[in-house]
Amino acid sequence: MKKLLLLFIAITFTLSGVAVAQSGQFNALLFTKTDGWHHESINEGVDAIRELGERHMFHVNWQEMTGVFTDEGLSNYDVIIFLNTTGDVLNEDQQAAVERFIQSGKGFVGIHSASDTEYEWEWYTQLVGRMFKTHPKIETAEITVRENNFPGLERYPKSRWWTDEWYEFGEEKADGLNYLITVDEDTYDVTDDWGQGRAKGMGDFHPVAWYHEFDGGRSFYTAMGHMPENYRDDLFLEHIWGGILWAATGKGL
Repeated sequence: MKKLLLLFIAITFTLSGVAVAQSGQFNALLFTKTDGWHHESINEGVDAIRELGERHMFHVNWQEMTGVFTDEGLSNYDVIIFLNTTGDVLNEDQQAAVERFIQSGKGFVGIHSASDTEYEWEWYTQLVGRMFKTHPKIETAEITVRENNFPGLERYPKSRWWTDEWYEFGEEKADGLNYLITVDEDTYDVTDDWGQGRAKGMGDFHPVAWYHEFDGGRSFYTAMGHMPENYRDDLFLEHIWGGILWAATGKGL
């Protein structure tokens, strides 16, 4: 009798989980594996994105293991989110599965150090759009919204003071990047030398968020999100939610 009761409970929870996943707008794979610097903000970011899923009715599956990166495993998802990943995290077979995922018309979201990931995977660098080079110390600076008709930026002020780690990027890796937010280098000290490379700024145009269509799918990236405190800011979370919505569904433009 006890075994039958346990079996009934297990089946009930399984069916309940399926119902939740099916009732959502879409399914997101949240990936946070690191092979280098490990951001202390990862847990706060995971909690925040899970809360976004509850608020906006999409299902979030958090993974740090790479076994899900197969054609079959990824078939359950509409968008892959790389949250503060670093280094070489996927093997060649797993990389090929991600390429086919995007080519099937699905989406990618990169947050902060997603641009400090997989430098040797040329397709990935094109998917992200630009790659991290270096950064100065954490500072408060003025950011400017260049395109507030993108989802999640409708309520953003034209300019805002924000504290973060301001990435300096290399050249564009893909054509057609649509820039959403820039940071004003006149409002913070762009110089530093901490061993990764001397930070000297990017000049008059320093982007920190963008999106583009790529290889049949969609890609959104924001460089903000270094600090745990960032993930308690409602406007920043709207920015992330808008990127997830567009990448997963193409809605909002």
